[in-house]
Amino acid sequence: MSRAVSQAERRAWLRLARTENVGPVTFRELIRRYGDAVEALAALPELARRGGRSGAIRVPSEGEIETELAAGAAFGARLLCACEAEFPSVLAAVDPPPPVLWVRGKPELLERPGVAIVGARVASAAGQRFARGLAADLGQAGYIVVSGMARGIDAAAHEGSLATGTAAVLAGGVDDVYPPEHGGLYQRIVETGCAVSENEPGRAATARDFPRRNRIISGLSRAVVVVEAELRSGSLITARLAAEQGREVLAVPGSPLDPRARGTNDLIRQGAAICEGAEDVLRALEGLGSLREPDADPYRPAHGCGEPDERLRDAVAALLSPTPVSRDELVRATGAPAPAVFAALVELSLAGRAELLPGGLVATA
Repeated sequence: MSRAVSQAERRAWLRLARTENVGPVTFRELIRRYGDAVEALAALPELARRGGRSGAIRVPSEGEIETELAAGAAFGARLLCACEAEFPSVLAAVDPPPPVLWVRGKPELLERPGVAIVGARVASAAGQRFARGLAADLGQAGYIVVSGMARGIDAAAHEGSLATGTAAVLAGGVDDVYPPEHGGLYQRIVETGCAVSENEPGRAATARDFPRRNRIISGLSRAVVVVEAELRSGSLITARLAAEQGREVLAVPGSPLDPRARGTNDLIRQGAAICEGAEDVLRALEGLGSLREPDADPYRPAHGCGEPDERLRDAVAALLSPTPVSRDELVRATGAPAPAVFAALVELSLAGRAELLPGGLVATA
């Protein structure tokens, strides 16, 4: 669906992306069902009502969208819609991609092959030195280094690749510098590389934004290298997401006496490749091949969407729980046509009764 987008389409696309209860999966299903964001926006109130919502669904006004666009333009950021040719192709291949992306700096760098380097915030001096050197070597080999601009390993990875190109994926808005002491690093990143966020400018990050940020870090990369990580670490979430997206996962081994090595050693135990330098990353990438078929289109129109009745919506809702289940399992359990079950799930999600997750999973909201 890569194409030029008019300003009116861009506003509608952004407005739909910012609508209450519309995450990336629901967004994709709405576009596939109605063909464009304008038609999807018009259908939202009735869909939410059918899903069981009693009040009006919160849709940003045209004025709010103009305010967001003006805020991004004020500091030189650019909004990319997932249907545009300029949207990073490797991220467009993620199932599903984020509907919109704000980029400040040099968005063209995101078309270069990327490698993510992530790890502990409270990192050892040796770990930071390794990350910095690895990033420099990968940059010299032609890769853009992707990370999350956190303290420790992330910052070291950005510093090592400033000269060759680095992308910082932020959990808040594209202007949300966190931690505050990284203000100077942020400025250098946007001068020589780019900062990226799916959230609106001016937004401060919340806890729920970080897993989504991690999904973009892995989505922009062909491989993810974890340098240091404890067993309960956000870096391990990035590694898991990378594996689900078909990316290579590598980990730097460490001493069993250091808690920061437990997560990386466990990744190796589970099958991640060992990384002792850039040559290991390059070797792992040699056989990876293409991450996306040339004609793949995550927003292709759906055929036979179906119109679920109240009985089917209630039956689907009754099958949901906090434990994610696949949409195909719900089709088998109800015996209803798949398009009708999928349509019922969209209506339930708009009503706040279901959460559509990547990978075809569903849970209660």
